Amino acid sequence: MSQRDEAARPNRPRLLPLPEEQWEPRIRDLLALAPHDPGGGIPNIFTTLVRHPDLYERFLPFGGQLLGSGRLPGDVRELLILRTACNTGARYEWGRHLPMARAAGVTDADIDRIGEGPEAPGWAELQRHLLRAADELHRDATMSDATWEGLAEHFGDAELIEIVMLVGQYQMVAFFLNATGVELEPGFPCTGFPEGEGEDG
Repeated sequence: MSQRDEAARPNRPRLLPLPEEQWEPRIRDLLALAPHDPGGGIPNIFTTLVRHPDLYERFLPFGGQLLGSGRLPGDVRELLILRTACNTGARYEWGRHLPMARAAGVTDADIDRIGEGPEAPGWAELQRHLLRAADELHRDATMSDATWEGLAEHFGDAELIEIVMLVGQYQMVAFFLNATGVELEPGFPCTGFPEGEGEDG
């Protein structure tokens, strides 16, 4: 199995969340639009990314469209995101999306075998196609004809586009999280994260 280079990963944050005392009025307005955790906290991903306010301002609507207003069913979306987190070693992405996946109907049994990939026993045919799509996009930056055609039996053109964009979005987010060392907040344990596994496992 080809292992991700863990030595290249920061063992502490390279960029810290912007402290609240440094929130200028524009920063405060931008962060007010971010999803808040129960209790009112703002996730570290947003308070770190807002160090580039222009980019943050344009990132949030696109990410929000995919996460909250997309055409894919929630369980489909979250399965793709969790497999992408697995493929990229993005612990933060996994930890934050685990409760969303469960809320969307992804079962604990499915979560437990995400790290085993699309050939693991127990997947439904559509789930296998979805995991293969995430793996092929991660590895090859495209999808095989077989995977595309398998998905096209279940989804229309808009949903197929969204699958590709969703995986690409969360791959990009994983790059940001991993490179900057964003820390997962307390209360979001990384339960079941498939350490050292991924599409090439």
